[in-house]
Amino acid sequence: MRAVTAAQSAAALVVAARLARGRDRPPPFGSHAGRDPAEPISVVIPARDEEARIEACLAPLLADPAVREVIVVDDGSRDGTAALAARSGATVVTGATPPAGWVGKQWALRQGVEAAAGPVVVLLDADTRPKAGLCAALAGLLDAWDLVSAGPRFVTGGGVEQALHASFLATLVYRFGPIGPAVRSPGRLLVNGQCMAFRKAAMVRADGFARVRRHLTDDVALGRLLARDGWRVAFADAGALLEVDMHTSAADVWRQWGRSIALRDVTTPVRLAGDLAVVWLTAALPVLRLAAGRPTPLDLVLLGQRLLLTAALRGSYREPGPGLALSPLLDPVAAVRLTLAALRPGRTWRGRTYGRDAAGLARRAAVTPARRCAGGLDAPQDAARGDRSAGPNGGPPRGRREPPGRNAAR
Repeated sequence: MRAVTAAQSAAALVVAARLARGRDRPPPFGSHAGRDPAEPISVVIPARDEEARIEACLAPLLADPAVREVIVVDDGSRDGTAALAARSGATVVTGATPPAGWVGKQWALRQGVEAAAGPVVVLLDADTRPKAGLCAALAGLLDAWDLVSAGPRFVTGGGVEQALHASFLATLVYRFGPIGPAVRSPGRLLVNGQCMAFRKAAMVRADGFARVRRHLTDDVALGRLLARDGWRVAFADAGALLEVDMHTSAADVWRQWGRSIALRDVTTPVRLAGDLAVVWLTAALPVLRLAAGRPTPLDLVLLGQRLLLTAALRGSYREPGPGLALSPLLDPVAAVRLTLAALRPGRTWRGRTYGRDAAGLARRAAVTPARRCAGGLDAPQDAARGDRSAGPNGGPPRGRREPPGRNAAR
C-alpha cells in the first residue's frame, strides 16, 4: 500500500503539472465570416461510405465565400457518397486503390492535396460540421504556424454516450494536458486529423502523408513527424466554428474511438506504460476506492480535481448534459478500454484490415521512410542512417528524421 500511495502521489503531481498548463491556453479563435482570405483556400475531404453524413459537411463549405473549391476524394465507397457529393457541387476525385503498405485515408489525402488548386489546404473529415469563418480563421493562423489543427465541439446522442465520450476525453487531458499551450517535446504533441490546415507547397515537399502511410493514427504521427522536421505546429480551440458528430451510440464510442485512443503506433512502450499508470492511479483508482467506501485523502483531492476538469469540459460539447456530470464514474471503464487498446490495438477500419505495423505491433511502423518508390516512399531503414528533410518553406534541412511519436485523436 505504501508503494501504491507513493506511485499515486507521483502521478498526481504529473497530472497537476499538465493541467496547470491550461493557464497558458490561448482563447478560442473567433469567426472570420465575411473576411476575404489573402490566398485561395481548397478544402479536401476524404470519404468512404459517408453518404449519410457528408451533406451536412459540404453545405456550409460550398456556401462559404472564403472557400474556392471543395474536393471530395471518394475512397472506394460502396454507397452513394460520390454521387451525393457531385450533386451538392463538390469536385469528386475517384480515389485509386491504396498501394501495398498504405492506410486508405493517407492515400486519399495525398490524392486530394495533389488535386487542390489553392495554395492553402484545409482537411476536414466527413463527420465534421464547419461553420462560416472556419476556413478563413485557419488560413489566417498560417502566417504564424506551418500546420494548424483545430479542436471541435462534440455532438453526442445520449447521456451514456456523452458520459463515456467525456471519460475518454479526460484520459487525453490527463496524459497530454489541455489543447492550446505549446508542448515541450514533439513526442507529446497531439493533432486532430478531423480538421487541419497547411500550405500545399510545403506539404508536397515534405511528402508527409507518404511518410506516415502505415499509421492508423495518422494525424498525430504526421504532426509529430513534421514537428521534428522543424514545422511550427499549433492545436487551436475552434469549438465556436466546428462541431463533430463522430459516433452513433456509447457502443460505437467504445469500439471506434477506443480502438486508437491509446496511440499505440506513435508512442514508445515506456511512455505508453507511463500513460496507463497515470490514468489508473489518478482517475480510475479514486473512483474504485470511493465505490468501496475506502477513499484516502489523496483520492478525495483527485476526485475534486476530476470534477473541476468536468466543468472545464463543458465547452467541448454542443449540449453538455447529465452524462458529462456523471463521466467521472466511468473513469475505471475508460482505463480498461485504454489498457485493451494498448495491449490489443485494432487493425480494421472502414472495412479494411491492415498489418501489424499499422497498429504499432511492429515498431518498424514508426520509422520515417526516406527513399522514393512507385507508391511514395520506401526503404524505411534508410531513415536510421541519418537522412534529413528540408524545412517547411523549402530551406535547409531542419534536423534528422526520427520515428514519429502516436493520433486522433480518433
